[in-house]
Amino acid sequence: MTEPKGRYEIKHYINYADMMQLRARLPFIAALDKNAIEDNGYRVKSLYFDNYKDKALIEKINGVNEREKFRLRLYNNDTSFIRLEKKSKKNGICYKQSVSISEKECKRLLDGKLDVLKENGSPICLELYTKMHYQQLRAKSIVDYRREAYIYPIGNVRVTMDYDIRASNNVQRFLEPEPVLVPISEVYILEVKYDNFLPEIIRGIVSLSSRRSTAFSKYAVTRII
Repeated sequence: MTEPKGRYEIKHYINYADMMQLRARLPFIAALDKNAIEDNGYRVKSLYFDNYKDKALIEKINGVNEREKFRLRLYNNDTSFIRLEKKSKKNGICYKQSVSISEKECKRLLDGKLDVLKENGSPICLELYTKMHYQQLRAKSIVDYRREAYIYPIGNVRVTMDYDIRASNNVQRFLEPEPVLVPISEVYILEVKYDNFLPEIIRGIVSLSSRRSTAFSKYAVTRII
């Protein structure tokens, strides 16, 4: 596992009209993410960990300077590629570490067999194993959504639009292909991620009048709603 590289993130709540405007602009200067498989997008499903005091949620809402969260993630319901990820934030810079786990390991973890993390042996698995004991982290909720992503190489920029967001606290169904049933209606989220600087051409395209940046994540949005 390599040392994580910090990136900046800007997030905005947008509406459907904003999304249509961005869809019309972005293809002229940015490349569509190669993972798009249908209608320029793909589905993302994440399972977040938190404790009985909702530590990760409360720290996010309160804007705590140094915070972290763990999640499992898969794409297009493909259980052959599952990632365990740790996202952290410090002084406004975001870091992500990840490791692949097998479907079998994921099932064991969802069944409460925490030793599977220790057996895996990766630093992230061992850290989650430790914190599931002394912080009482547990699988908390599923967030499922559709994503459109565009890549701009200068500045290593990634622009994403997330919508059709759905949520569930039935964590045992994380690996099932059926769609998550509880929709979070009329929520559209724009995210812009970049390394050291945001090129002016991207800043101009994603600049939407009356839109302010937000600290809420999709995990926080779905838990609050």
